[in-house]
Amino acid sequence: MDKLKKLSRELLAHLGVKSETIKITEDKTGSVGLEVAVDEAEAGILIGYHGETIAALQLLLGMMLYRQTGKWAKLVVNVGDYRQKRTDYLTALAQDTAVKVAETGEPLALYNLNPFERRIVHVALSERKEIVTESQGEGKSRFLVVSPKQ
Repeated sequence: MDKLKKLSRELLAHLGVKSETIKITEDKTGSVGLEVAVDEAEAGILIGYHGETIAALQLLLGMMLYRQTGKWAKLVVNVGDYRQKRTDYLTALAQDTAVKVAETGEPLALYNLNPFERRIVHVALSERKEIVTESQGEGKSRFLVVSPKQ
C-alpha cells in the first residue's frame, strides 16, 4: 500500500494538487479504498463533472499500481466524501423513483448515470419486490429503467 500512496502523491503533484492527507484502507473482499483530502476548490477539480475526473484518476492509479506490482487491485478513489454523498443521493433518488413507479404502474428511466451509479441504484432497489430494474442502451447512451414487476 505504500506504493499506492507514493503513486497517488506523484500523480497529484503532476496535476498541481497538494493533498492534505491520503488514507488507504482495504476491506475483507480485497477492495482498496483511497481517500484524498484536499481543499474544497481542488476537490471540485479532482471530482470533475458527474465524477468523470475521479473515475479517470481511479483508472489511472489502478493501471499505475498494476505496472508497479503486476497485480490488479479493485481500487475505489474518493475525494472529499464525494462517493458517500453521491451514494446517499442516488439511494434516495432510487427509493423515490420506486415509490412513483409502484403508485403509477408506469416505468421511469434514469439517465446520465455512469456504471458505478447505475449499480448503486440496482443494489438500492434489489430488495423491493414490487419493481424491477434494468439497464438499457449501449455505451454512453446507457440508462436505467425502473419498472413495476409483471
